[in-house]
Amino acid sequence: MFRPFADPLIAIALALAAALPAAAFDTRAQSAFVVDMTTGTVLLAKNADTPLPPASMSKLMTLYMAFEAIRDGRLDINERLPVSQHAMSYKGSTMFLDTTDRVRVEDLLRGIIVLSGNDACAVIAEALSPDGTEAGFARYMTRRAQQLGMTNSTFVNSNGWPAVGHRMSMRDLALIARRIIQDFPEFYPMFAERTYAFDGRAPQNVNNRNPLLNLDIGADGLKTGHTQEAGYGLVGSARQGDRRVVFAISGLESERVRAEEAEQIVNWAFRHFTQSKVANAGQVVAEADVWMGAEMKVGLAPSEDIEMLVPVLASGKVNAEVVFSSPVAAPITKGDKLGEMIISLEGLPDTTVPLVADRDIDSGGFLSRVTTAAKILLKQWGATVPDLAS
Repeated sequence: MFRPFADPLIAIALALAAALPAAAFDTRAQSAFVVDMTTGTVLLAKNADTPLPPASMSKLMTLYMAFEAIRDGRLDINERLPVSQHAMSYKGSTMFLDTTDRVRVEDLLRGIIVLSGNDACAVIAEALSPDGTEAGFARYMTRRAQQLGMTNSTFVNSNGWPAVGHRMSMRDLALIARRIIQDFPEFYPMFAERTYAFDGRAPQNVNNRNPLLNLDIGADGLKTGHTQEAGYGLVGSARQGDRRVVFAISGLESERVRAEEAEQIVNWAFRHFTQSKVANAGQVVAEADVWMGAEMKVGLAPSEDIEMLVPVLASGKVNAEVVFSSPVAAPITKGDKLGEMIISLEGLPDTTVPLVADRDIDSGGFLSRVTTAAKILLKQWGATVPDLAS
């Protein structure tokens, strides 16, 4: 539709709710991402979008794809899979599988989750690979990760064994952790299992390496990682009451520091923030001009309640900026996305939520369309026009 000028981008500042500046967490991790899963509030982002060697934390992607295959009927949890020479050749953390084994899928899953088995990952990978190879599965992993919104992840293998180009960001790791929790609640309890002794053949590798599971702070997952290049990392999750926190950290110097940092992050996230509603679904926070419509204005409102975390000592204001293009061409359907609201709280990353049309607006008749055009044009010129329809 022709318009006499380009849509200007309009920003409106708002004050939504009470809050003091957040107490920033000064993490020792080289890269970190912490999100409150209940509200979607990002609590910490440090080099969160930098692709880094993820070590064994990348096994979460292999697990997600295995869970998908079981759900879709392409893999059976009681199916027994063969072990190739390639899978058997992996060192580091393993289940000590050999080529004479045929291993149940359920055992392989626990071998990956609890024992961090590199060999178990390769067995799953070869079973699900389009060409029967781990490399083929890694390419498949990369494509699936992109479909899930993981924009800084590239896989070369199934288990995080050091390889040029095998990279994930902390934001991507937190995303796949959240997807596992949301999409596969039937499998997620495995991540809280502290020990798994696969047929007794490897008594030196029976314990889950997640240092949070023994601390009684609500931790129930997910995966540690360590290589010389990556340092020590952890993708963790903890639930207390109705809230769940998911985080990913990397680049720490030792197991001890990793354990300390992870515990401090969990305690900080739960103790220093409380859940608060800052806007109601359908609450009009701004109005945009309508171009050639039956009405002159359309309201912009969140489609659902907006809840976020604020510091426990609440006072003052949360700053918000509404950004949208105006005028909006009619017809408009209720629920059409017309803009976004960027919520800012000192000490936390910004939160962006979509804003939608609060009602239907039809195209206007001839007189209404002429009036609308005249008013909008003269408004741009700083003049006024009488109501031609009166």
